[in-house]
Amino acid sequence: MERITIFGRAGCGYCTRAVELCERQALNYRYVDIHAEGISKQDLEKTIGKPVMTVPQIFSGERHIGGYTEFAREVAQGTH
Repeated sequence: MERITIFGRAGCGYCTRAVELCERQALNYRYVDIHAEGISKQDLEKTIGKPVMTVPQIFSGERHIGGYTEFAREVAQGTH
């Protein structure tokens, strides 16, 4: 299984939910606070290849999943 990377920020409810989902499912994950790391939405846009309006932005390995809703759907379907 690929490692999950969650790009989020403090005070973001969906970011917290994504982390909690990883912990409940015992998934290998890494949380990156974009403000603490100095990562801008423009930096994420370059990586993803499309505009970024919200966080979290979640990856499985190098594959972009999307936000919390898309991630939760994949977990529920057993993709992770």
